[in-house]
Amino acid sequence: MAESQTLAPAASPDPGAPGLIGFQVTFFRSRTGLADALPGRFAPRQILFAHAAVSEIGPQRHRHAERIARWSGDPRHSALARAALDDADLALGGWTLQRQATGAGPLQARWTTRVDGDGFDFALQMARTQPVLLQGEAGFSRKGPDASQASHYLSEPHLAVRGRLGLDGRAQAVVGRAWLDHEWSDELLHPQAVGWDWIGMMLDDGAALTAFRLRRADGSALWAGGSLRRSGETAPRTFGPDEVRFEPVRWWSSPSSGGRYPVAWRVDTPAGPLRVEALFDAQEMHSRGATGTIYWEGLSSLHDASGRRIGMGYLEMTGYAGLLEI
Repeated sequence: MAESQTLAPAASPDPGAPGLIGFQVTFFRSRTGLADALPGRFAPRQILFAHAAVSEIGPQRHRHAERIARWSGDPRHSALARAALDDADLALGGWTLQRQATGAGPLQARWTTRVDGDGFDFALQMARTQPVLLQGEAGFSRKGPDASQASHYLSEPHLAVRGRLGLDGRAQAVVGRAWLDHEWSDELLHPQAVGWDWIGMMLDDGAALTAFRLRRADGSALWAGGSLRRSGETAPRTFGPDEVRFEPVRWWSSPSSGGRYPVAWRVDTPAGPLRVEALFDAQEMHSRGATGTIYWEGLSSLHDASGRRIGMGYLEMTGYAGLLEI
């Protein structure tokens, strides 16, 4: 599960404000396959890990942190880490993410999260403003040419965010918008896939756009997909693998990892030709203490064919600084 997007000081909720900040937190749960070989409550049946980051757009500063712990799989044994089996309720090394029902209707739910890292922390509430968006075919999202390469995938765009953000020990009230994804599967990638490119964009008119591609080592697309849900609608227009095209426009090279990332894209979908621009280049994630994976994930803007900014969201790119391994 992950949520990310834009925060601004509570006194200035304008998404173009100088104090604009992007945030993201992602929780992962992976089975180890050791349940039968190592019985007992201390057996590491699951590995829980999490990544979090804050991107300050004005000073172009990106801060990130990570957590990892083994877990028996029993929610009753959760001194360091836990993941509920009947709803979203995660805790890992002091970080939390929870879903809470606030009533009986489809919009009556909110998310809360608490995270602390090196020089940053946040405590946020995120309330639904739109119905859950089921990606793919009613929530079944293909991720490759073989039917086994698929995931169950749902999104919650345009969450209304309110809470507190701390930077270098100075706290401020913030408001904003967020996009949350929940995705789970039994298989990660097709053998030919070295990584993926993905966008989740919240349009200013209330629409939500998703587009992704799985990428071969030569840069060609192995598979692609996505969706567009227009404002006021409940069902999205789902994109087929031949309807999505990513074309790099501008590249950035990381001085720390040596990875070379396309930080500006032309993205063609049934929603039309669009351009995605990183709000600043250096938003690379280093998870050396958890999975060892290095990837790029950061706040970006969405523009129409005339160059007009029509939304913002997150761009994620993996496999550019080495083979993706989790």
